[in-house]
Amino acid sequence: MTMSIMRRLAAATAFLLSVLGGGAAGAQTTSFAAAYNGAGTAGGSCTSSFNISAVEPSASGTYPVFIYLVGTSETYNNAAAMAAVNAMAAKGYVAATVEYASSQFGTCPVLSAKSSCVFNPNSATSAVAQLCSRAKADCSKGIVVGGFSQGSILALLAKNFDARVQAAYGMGMGNVYATYNLSSCVSDGNRSLPGDRLRAVDGERDNFAGGAQAPVQSSLQNVTGLTCPAGSYACLSANGSGWIIAKNSQMADGSADHCYMRAWGDCVGSQYSLDAGWNTGTASWSREANLQWLTRFTTK
Repeated sequence: MTMSIMRRLAAATAFLLSVLGGGAAGAQTTSFAAAYNGAGTAGGSCTSSFNISAVEPSASGTYPVFIYLVGTSETYNNAAAMAAVNAMAAKGYVAATVEYASSQFGTCPVLSAKSSCVFNPNSATSAVAQLCSRAKADCSKGIVVGGFSQGSILALLAKNFDARVQAAYGMGMGNVYATYNLSSCVSDGNRSLPGDRLRAVDGERDNFAGGAQAPVQSSLQNVTGLTCPAGSYACLSANGSGWIIAKNSQMADGSADHCYMRAWGDCVGSQYSLDAGWNTGTASWSREANLQWLTRFTTK
């Protein structure tokens, strides 16, 4: 069997595991759907209807909430999103991936408007209101968030609108995205979420953050507020917050690009299997390590 076939089999197995749960062995969960009112591609008021795909524990009781947001032009219930949602539901969360107007990126005001429609606790039509109203949801136990690329910024801004948001995990996160400089709203100190409640993970070849280790590190330091010597691949505080850079050598396709969690291709094309190291691995940049970190900040 060739190495290529073995890698593809590993990716297929990882995807199947994500669909089946990806969390604690034997945990029983139930899926549900909902809708909320969100902003358009250019921001503005919360007047457009969007979908929520969610999973919650089947066992009786009440649980904290996890919300995930996908990247630009991604489908809201793609493989990575559902892997995260299923894993968090299995850990004892009402977990959801939330659709939004993702086809275009934007400036700080545009991204803030999108995030506000998701996380405004004072609006009955927001996504957070829909989820927190679930019988099994207890948002006083805490809300934790995650996301990729544009979605990671919406997650990072969540605490600007809902004080119950306790921590965020962002992939492909930075203060710069090609021509967009978001320092005024995402840099440490310029938002409500403190740096010690953030974990950001980027690939060393992230083309939107400069395409090399040095500019990627600079962008991550700007967002997290945590600085380590040049050439570092991880910079974590005592509680695990901070930043991690995934290496090219750790990827199945040899490229830790902006979409490092995917296997077999950059951020282009329709092929979308998950990198096995991210989906089922145990390294610090993997899904499990970072979702487990989020659980430190909620109560059960």
